[in-house]
Amino acid sequence: MSTSQFVLLLVFFLMLPEGTSPQPSSFPSEAASTSSVLKPVTQGGTLQSSAVGPATTQDVPGLSTVGSTLVTPLVPENSKTVDLFPVLSTCICDLTLGVCDLNCCCDRDCHLLHPRTVFSFCLPGSVRSSSWMCVDNSLIFRSNSPFPSRVFMDSNGIRQFCVHVNNSKLNYFQKLQKVNATNFQALAAEFGGDSFISTLQSQSPPPFYKAGDPILTYFPKWSIISLLRQPAGVGAGGVCADRNPAGFLESKSTTCTHVFKNLASSCTLDPALDAASYYNFTVFKVPQGMTHVQNMKFQVPVTLASQASPPLLAGNTCQNVVSQVTYEIETNGTFGIQKVAVSFRQINLTVEPVVSLQQDFIIHFRAFQQSTAASVIVPRSGNPGYIVGKPVLVLTGDISHSMTLLQSQGNGICSVKRHEVQFGMNTISGCKFRLKEVDCSQLQNKIYQILHGSPRPEHVAIFGNADPDRKGEWTSILNRSYSVSAMNCTSCCFIPVSLEIQVLWAYIGLQSNPQAHVSRARFLYQCKPIQVSQKGTEVSLTTLINFVDITQKPEPPRTQPRIDWKLPFDFFFPFKVAFSKGIDSQKGSPSPLFILCLLLLGVLNLETK
Repeated sequence: MSTSQFVLLLVFFLMLPEGTSPQPSSFPSEAASTSSVLKPVTQGGTLQSSAVGPATTQDVPGLSTVGSTLVTPLVPENSKTVDLFPVLSTCICDLTLGVCDLNCCCDRDCHLLHPRTVFSFCLPGSVRSSSWMCVDNSLIFRSNSPFPSRVFMDSNGIRQFCVHVNNSKLNYFQKLQKVNATNFQALAAEFGGDSFISTLQSQSPPPFYKAGDPILTYFPKWSIISLLRQPAGVGAGGVCADRNPAGFLESKSTTCTHVFKNLASSCTLDPALDAASYYNFTVFKVPQGMTHVQNMKFQVPVTLASQASPPLLAGNTCQNVVSQVTYEIETNGTFGIQKVAVSFRQINLTVEPVVSLQQDFIIHFRAFQQSTAASVIVPRSGNPGYIVGKPVLVLTGDISHSMTLLQSQGNGICSVKRHEVQFGMNTISGCKFRLKEVDCSQLQNKIYQILHGSPRPEHVAIFGNADPDRKGEWTSILNRSYSVSAMNCTSCCFIPVSLEIQVLWAYIGLQSNPQAHVSRARFLYQCKPIQVSQKGTEVSLTTLINFVDITQKPEPPRTQPRIDWKLPFDFFFPFKVAFSKGIDSQKGSPSPLFILCLLLLGVLNLETK
C-alpha cells in the first residue's frame, strides 16, 4: 500500500464519530409485536398458532412464504376495517350476471363491503395476491413506513420482523393506465374514496341477511316476530328440536322423529302435524323489516306450491299428517328474500298407544328470477377473460350463442345435435353425410351449414362476458377456402369436407390475475371433388378446433430492494466540529492540526512521485 493510500484510509476512519455503526435503510411498516407464537409447519403444510395471553387462536389465512421463512398475514389489532387482501376490480369468478355467486369475494352483485365476514372462504383469484418480506428482528431498530408489519418467533426461537409489501412481481400491468389532463378527474372520481371506515356499530338491525343468519318471520294474527324453523334431530333417537332456526343461503335437509303417546288428542291439536303452521306467517325480506312491521313491502307471504289439507281424526286413523315440508326460497343478493313457496307430503297414521312419526324438512335457496326480459340471467364464460372449459361465444347478427362442432349418431351419420366448443380444449370430431341433393350449389350450402352449424357464426367474443349490444367486444371470423378452379373436372362438384377452426388468444392484465382474450378466429375449409350423380354416397366430414396461445409476456420488474448499509450522511461533520471549536461535543475527535498534517503529508507524497 502506498503512502497516499494509507493517509486517505486513516482520514476515513478518523472522520467516523465515536459509537457510529452502520444502519439499514428505512424498512416498510412500523414494527408491531404480536401475541402469537408460530409452531412448525406440519407434514400436511398447515401452519398452527398458539395464542399467548388474552389473544384468541385463529386460523392464519393466505399463508405465503419468502425463501425458507414462514410469515403470517395477520390484521393489525387496532384496525378492524383494514383488509390485507382487498378484492380485485377484475372479477373472474363472477360468472352469473345479476346474481351473487357464492364465495366470490369480488362479485359486485353481492354488495358486500367485507366479503370475508359473510363467506366461509374466497375463491382463488377473487382476492389480490400478497407478498411478505422477513429479516432477523435484531437488524431492525426503527421502522417508519405505513405498511402492515408483524414480529413473531419461529420454532427455533428466532424473532422475525415481517412486512406486508406491494410486490410488483405479483401485481403489475402489461399496459399501464394512461392518465392525462382529460381523464384525470374521471379516474379520480371512479377509484378514489375514503381511506378509513367508521367501526361504530349501529344498534339498528342489519340492512341485509348474511349467509347463516336466522330468517325473521312475522305472525300478523298475534303480532309476533319469530324465526323460520327447520326442526333437526337431537340425541341418539333423533328426537325433533322444533326451535332449530334455518340459516340464510344454507340449503340443507334434516330428518327427525316425533313421538306421540296420545295421537287421538294430538292429531288436531299438535302444530307439528298441521300443514297450516308452516305457512301462516310472512317472511321479512331483510332484517330491517322488523322495525317496520306495518309496511308490507318488507314482508313476503308464504305461498302454497301443493295442496295441503288440515289433519282429521276419522275413527282410528289420523289423516293428512305432515311427513315432509319443503321450502323454496328465492333471494336477490342484498335485496333479500323475494319469494317463499312451501310444499308438503302428507300421510295417514293409525292411532296406537305410542306412535312415532319421522318428518323431513328441506330448504332450498336459489337466485331470484324476474319476469322482465332485461333482467334475464346471462351465463358468462369468464369475467372478463375466458375460463378454460367454458363455451366459446359467437355472434350471428344480434344473437349470441356458443360455437359448436360436428356430432355423430350411433351409426356414424351426422346428428342434429352438436358438440359445444370449450375454450382452450383442442378437439376433433367427424361424421358421415349421405348425398341426397342433385344440385351442386344446394349441396355445397348444405354441407357448409353442417360444418359450421346453424346459424353460421359471424363474430367471436373477445372476452367471456361480451355483450351482444356492444359491437366493440366482438371480432369478425376470417374465412379461407382452398382454390379449386385450377382443377380440370367438368362434371364434378367441389364440396367442403373439413373445417379447421383456428383461434388465436393471449393473456393480458396482471400477472397474478391474467385474463384470456381471443385476438382472432379463422375458418379454414378443405374441399374435394365428387360426382353429384352418385346418390347415396357417404362423404366423411371433419371439424376440428385449434387454440393457439400468442401471449408475449413483458419484462418483469426489478426485485424488492435489499438492505442498504450507509455511512453517516454528512461527510464533513468531523471537520465542522473541529474548526468550530466544538471539540468537547465529539470526544475522541482528532485535532485540526493533526488532520491538516496528514493531508499535507499525502499531498507532498503525491508530488514526489
